[in-house]
Amino acid sequence: MDNDTIPESTDLGRRAHRRLRTEPVVWLTTVGRDGTPQPNPVWFVWEDDAEGGAVLTYTQADAHRLAHIRRSPRVSLHFDSNGQGGDIVVLTGHAQILTDHPAASEHPPYLDKYREGIARLSGTPEAFAARYSVPVRIRPTKLRGF
Repeated sequence: MDNDTIPESTDLGRRAHRRLRTEPVVWLTTVGRDGTPQPNPVWFVWEDDAEGGAVLTYTQADAHRLAHIRRSPRVSLHFDSNGQGGDIVVLTGHAQILTDHPAASEHPPYLDKYREGIARLSGTPEAFAARYSVPVRIRPTKLRGF
């Protein structure tokens, strides 16, 4: 799917889509109350949709990033480089805390991607979903990188 934010007709857009579909971790940066950027690595899935796609992650109900998002939903996402300073992909966008989305344990794409990690971290998908109970959707609005 091609869209204005992450155009698959460009090399950067194709790399961004590849990484959004395959990488296990993306860095989510919110802004703290004092204006300090707060980067956190998160598990995520990419959801293609009619609006150009979105990142979905689950977080703990007491995570500071939720307060940051409520105060300012503008966030950024970025991937680690290729180890030599290349393959940089940075997305900026808006985060939304979801109240009517399935739990992680009831989200097949998320379970398929993280089943082994969930087992190591929490034992069962249900225990993971109880701990990481808040779904957050990030809709990218801008892409940059090299």
